[in-house]
Amino acid sequence: MVPTNYYLILSAILFGLGAVAFVFKRNIITLFMAIELMLNAVNLAFVAFSQSRGQLDGQVFVLFVIVVAAAEAAVGLGIIILTVRNRRSLNIERVNLLKL
Repeated sequence: MVPTNYYLILSAILFGLGAVAFVFKRNIITLFMAIELMLNAVNLAFVAFSQSRGQLDGQVFVLFVIVVAAAEAAVGLGIIILTVRNRRSLNIERVNLLKL
């Protein structure tokens, strides 16, 4: 049996890597991958706490997070495709469609 602390440390490392990638990368695809990595890190923490307490609450909440992440990915990829067609670049600094 693996202790819960190991899962939480792994979750914190994955979340930190996702946050660092989100802050420093300028590619739109990389930003979405960083967001997905952070969501999966939180899911790992929910499952670890759920398993340690012997309840299914955390695992049910993980299902909701996965549904939201799938919807976010679908909408986000649609926006990315539209942006690439219009701007011909994946650089986040060149995307200024919402500026007036």
